Amino acid sequence: MRKITIATRGSKLALWQANHISDLLRSEYPDIEVQLLKIKTKGDKILDVPLAKVGGKGLFVKEIEEALLAQKADLAVHSMKDVPTELPEGLEVGIIPPREADTDSLLSVKYDSLKDLPIGAVVGTSSLRRQSQLLTLRSDLKIKSLRGNLDTRVGKLLAGEFDAIVVATAGMNRLNLSAPKSEILGPPHFLPAVAQGALGIEYRIEDTEIQDILAFLHDEDTARQVRAERGFLTGLDGGCQVPIAAWSVLKDNQIKLTGFVADIDGSSPIRLEKSGSADEAWELGTSLADNVLAAGAKEILDRVYDKCKA
Repeated sequence: MRKITIATRGSKLALWQANHISDLLRSEYPDIEVQLLKIKTKGDKILDVPLAKVGGKGLFVKEIEEALLAQKADLAVHSMKDVPTELPEGLEVGIIPPREADTDSLLSVKYDSLKDLPIGAVVGTSSLRRQSQLLTLRSDLKIKSLRGNLDTRVGKLLAGEFDAIVVATAGMNRLNLSAPKSEILGPPHFLPAVAQGALGIEYRIEDTEIQDILAFLHDEDTARQVRAERGFLTGLDGGCQVPIAAWSVLKDNQIKLTGFVADIDGSSPIRLEKSGSADEAWELGTSLADNVLAAGAKEILDRVYDKCKA
């Protein structure tokens, strides 16, 4: 019997994602045995510091990739928004399943929407992208760092530590979580992280057998959108902890890609869009990045990096 080991973080959301792929594999191949290898990453261990100040790329994937390269696991299931655009030699993320919702959700106990929050309301998020866009829309808000697994963050809201928090809609859907009040924050006014809502399956390039086994999970439409958005991120030389957002729409083999960059406080926002063939998705993303840089994004991102180091 063929055994497959999936490396995963130990959070409820990461385990849901790994078990979701595990269930699909078992359904497709009843004779395959699938097991999970739980790994604690640097991002999981450091919970008392805002993500932007932890520094480095791959905060939630590095140790998992090391396990793949050491052949302790056959594959890993990632949230694509956490995956750096540069992968270790010998690994690839070649399987992208169909995407979940790419929006964010504002959760609250008392308030129905972002506009209903009182002046000076405390909003929790660990994302500079969310912080930047929140302050672009509501400069009066007080943003407070919110770390921890998704269920932990929702628990802090329900305990009264925040007037509202902002989290990924996909995670709420996958874990079937809810709050007394919620509002979808999505395009065109609130743009998601690069590849938000998409999963990626990483494996060793040399393992052609595992690639063949996983092929049925791949959704090329989602993969094209992810390539466009990650091309944009690469063109800006940005990591997942900077205020960069991207939103793609695929129709009739054409992708319309919208990119956003702003300072941490929501000032100097740059928002541009570009359309092109889905067959050249990566090139579309890097081209849009060039346009955003020409509009002044480098100066903004340099300021953000300096603030994060302070």
